[in-house]
Amino acid sequence: MAKSLYFALILLSLIWGGSFFFIKNLLNDFGPWGIAFLRSSFGFLLITAVMLIMRKPFGLRDIRWLPTFAVAMVNMAVPWTLIGFSETRLASSMASVLNATTPIWTMLVGLLFFGAVFRRIQWVGMGVALVGLIILLGIRPGSFISVDPLGFATMIAATLCYAVGTQLSKRYLGGLSMYQLTFGTLLGAMTGSGILAFSFEGVNLARVAEPANLFGLLGLGVFGSGVAYILFNYMVLRGSPEFATSVTYLVPATAMIWGYTLLHEPIGWNLIAGLVLILAGVFIASRKPGSLGNRLRSAE
Repeated sequence: MAKSLYFALILLSLIWGGSFFFIKNLLNDFGPWGIAFLRSSFGFLLITAVMLIMRKPFGLRDIRWLPTFAVAMVNMAVPWTLIGFSETRLASSMASVLNATTPIWTMLVGLLFFGAVFRRIQWVGMGVALVGLIILLGIRPGSFISVDPLGFATMIAATLCYAVGTQLSKRYLGGLSMYQLTFGTLLGAMTGSGILAFSFEGVNLARVAEPANLFGLLGLGVFGSGVAYILFNYMVLRGSPEFATSVTYLVPATAMIWGYTLLHEPIGWNLIAGLVLILAGVFIASRKPGSLGNRLRSAE
């Protein structure tokens, strides 16, 4: 992997770590679909400006709009809305830890629908991650989960959307530049979430100008969607869907710090233990055959 890919990975984790905090605050004035619409709108304006300033070709005729809009809904609009809804019932730090299961679902979706092959070590990794989820949910003998079930379910559904979306993006949108891909998918997400937001929630645009909301939308839209998706699509196209979704290794720690310092959310032992096991499971499942041997030989 090129060094630029790892730089993009670290930068993206710093940006997305704050997204859960921004979503939590924006829920005071906007609904989940409204947040998805405003987030994609700010991101779309940024990518358009960047492409104009840098004179990057839009290539509108080269973009396959139907699959682009489908990917936009599956990989952006719908999961962003589900995350917003889940944070009405879960702490932002809990949502970020559940989001860390995305690479596991990406591999599972690849196995079921995209012809990927599983090895024994991947099943072991999934088992370790499952134990982490059980600890995270506070399941004990004779008791039900201590986490809100609907909030948990919608957050897991969001990670499944990311898993399907990254595989679809790699398979059907591989011929586009990272700028074209970001432009097309943000336009699709803005259009789709906007129709649903104004149809079912209503969006009070006057509240966008309030300082706290404007700050949150700049962080969530300009950086969390515009800049972040340029980085994310760069990693998908130049690396792989699995490498791109490995950003979830780093995001929970940042999100937990934001939640603890700015939202005063508690960090319990089960949150830390669950996170450690989930990330350990993802790491194990992501290992390539003979990777340790290759590293040892390269060091000789």
